[in-house]
Amino acid sequence: MGSCLSAESRSPLPGSPSASLGVRKRKNSKKRFGSSRSSSFEYRKDDHLSKIPGRLFYNGATELASLFTQQGKKGTNQDAMIVWENFCSRNDTIFCGVFDGHGPYGHMVAKRVRDSLPQKLNAQWEVNTKSEDSPREISLNSSSLNSEDASFISADDESRVSADLEETDKEPEIFQILKYSFLKAFRMMDRELRVHTNVDCFCSGTTAVTLIKQGHDLIVGNVGDSRAVLGTRDKNNGLVAEQLTVDLKPNLPAEAERIKKCRGRVFALRDEPDVARVWLPNTDSPGLAMARAFGDFCLKDFGLIAVPDVSYRRLTNKDEFVVLATDGIWDVLSNKEVVEIVAGASSRSTAAKDIVQTAVLAWKMKYPTSKIDDCAVICLFLDSDSDNLSSAYATQEKEQKASAAQVQGSGIDREHANGPTTLGRSATVRNEANDEGAIQETSNDEGEDGTEDDMVLDDYSALEGVTRVNTLLNLPRYKPGK
Repeated sequence: MGSCLSAESRSPLPGSPSASLGVRKRKNSKKRFGSSRSSSFEYRKDDHLSKIPGRLFYNGATELASLFTQQGKKGTNQDAMIVWENFCSRNDTIFCGVFDGHGPYGHMVAKRVRDSLPQKLNAQWEVNTKSEDSPREISLNSSSLNSEDASFISADDESRVSADLEETDKEPEIFQILKYSFLKAFRMMDRELRVHTNVDCFCSGTTAVTLIKQGHDLIVGNVGDSRAVLGTRDKNNGLVAEQLTVDLKPNLPAEAERIKKCRGRVFALRDEPDVARVWLPNTDSPGLAMARAFGDFCLKDFGLIAVPDVSYRRLTNKDEFVVLATDGIWDVLSNKEVVEIVAGASSRSTAAKDIVQTAVLAWKMKYPTSKIDDCAVICLFLDSDSDNLSSAYATQEKEQKASAAQVQGSGIDREHANGPTTLGRSATVRNEANDEGAIQETSNDEGEDGTEDDMVLDDYSALEGVTRVNTLLNLPRYKPGK
């Protein structure tokens, strides 16, 4: 989530293009983004989308998924999420997505992408499935784009697509089709944001980590620094975490090289040397902490792209669940910790909430002078046994009972015989949160008409500083095309 750290940027310098617009122009612009007409339209659209069967985008759970989002301490919750079972009336197909907005209108961008991207992806899927071209020809077409598309896909992405062509015959047909569908849908989504009249995306944007699961095929499309992690079993039947996506940040060599070739700058601030940011060529703004994103058109000519990194996995019976989450989770919790929390959840329906609660406590301990970031989590369970807990938890519970029986038979004190377990650690964390009185549920998201239950933390006196934000909002003092 981004934050406004500079009030100076709201007052244009004399002689700048923004200053020539005048006070009346600024008032009209403000009315455009907050008018009652626009709000009522958005409400009617959200109301319609909420009635689509199998589509869930607020806190809750289904037989296969658990969702939870919570507002941080930086302002409006700019995270959005969606689970769509029987995706667009496709049997045995599910779509999931988590979106992390940033900038002054990041919450609007995230929700716009959440609502529009799935339908665009489905439309492209339909077109490519019915196409007479072979999957190999589709892949070739994706690397031989027109001039407009060439500006969308950078040089390193083109070379990656060309390299992938060598293994096209080894890839399943569904991946070849959906890979091209992801590329086309993401490009169309970014184009739509550029011309959208109700959402200002010039210095606002969003990340997106999305997946489509159909049967045993899992295809993931990622833009930005949100992340997807798989909970799976190793050869010893131990539960391990496997990261499915790459955090597309400016410190990656390939991303930094592309940005610099386009005259963008990449460097970290002195106060946060571990956070590389993207800057305009001649202005210390906007300081975006990711190398790819929807929107942020002030940087699109300087190396920022919205091309998804698309990957494929053939699921097996060892794969148990996938966790999609925004960077508010991954900044304070490791992949292993998140997988352990899901495995130790008392039920599937609370798994996502348990992750968020643990992350909130971790923010307080690890970054006491920082404001807690927004958090959004989706836990997608890969088997259909909804009456039981995850097999990870069930196995763990059996082991605990067996151990307890042995201890009881030997006369050893059970309280001290069982060592610390994932379940015990997670339960302790949750009890600590309840004892503190730090977490309470409330409805907070205006965009969802009170249906999203956010958790509001008591004011934390130490949280006066603001660090680790995605955008340092020192806005450019010009308008595009002027």
